[in-house]
Amino acid sequence: MKSSLLVLLALMCIVTKAQVLHKDINVITCQTDTTETEDEEQLDGNEIFYVDFNNNKIVLTLPEFADQLQVNPGWIQGAQANKQVCKNNLDVAIQAEKSPPENIDAPQNTIYPRDEVELGKPNTLICFINNFYPAIVKVKWTKNNVEVTEGVTLSNYYPNEDFTFQQFSTLSFTPQLGDVYSCSVEHKALTEPKTRIWEPEVKAESNVGVTAFCGVGLTLGLLGVATGTFFLIKGNNCN
Repeated sequence: MKSSLLVLLALMCIVTKAQVLHKDINVITCQTDTTETEDEEQLDGNEIFYVDFNNNKIVLTLPEFADQLQVNPGWIQGAQANKQVCKNNLDVAIQAEKSPPENIDAPQNTIYPRDEVELGKPNTLICFINNFYPAIVKVKWTKNNVEVTEGVTLSNYYPNEDFTFQQFSTLSFTPQLGDVYSCSVEHKALTEPKTRIWEPEVKAESNVGVTAFCGVGLTLGLLGVATGTFFLIKGNNCN
């Protein structure tokens, strides 16, 4: 049995000048039968940075246009300590509750392109996996039924307010008509992988021309009816 522990340290603070309420959350997660642990900092539900335990460094995840932060180097040492505390607390909780069965929630996933699709132009497919627990999923991409590993990324998992998780996987690709892509997700709550399919859908340019032609024809037809009606009325007045 695998158990996991999610620790949320929330700090509510008010910016006096702007009178805006913000939520600052430090998220620490650990599990019993894996060394995978997360320590991340969120502001209003958006990740600011996380600790890369493998390389012992802090990774900023703010967008390029945002003001970059200077994180105290001591955060890494604190994260290492919190990692061990999380493991100890998890062991104590399991023993105190006599190893209760773990709740599981099956993931929901959807697939969509990052940018508007134009054939022959590089783009990114996003597979969004949400509402799953515990926090381990496997994601597989295919193109025309062949597994794809190049150009694939997988984000950290992020906690939802109900203590389930969400995660993103992306695939860099160049859309071509006829190609079919899929994103499959495996999780312990699923009896079989959950797969979502995506293929390019591009509006034919000829439809625009047909629509314009029909519009012009309808306009000319209406003008013809109006002209005929005008001369008919004038003729009756002459009689």
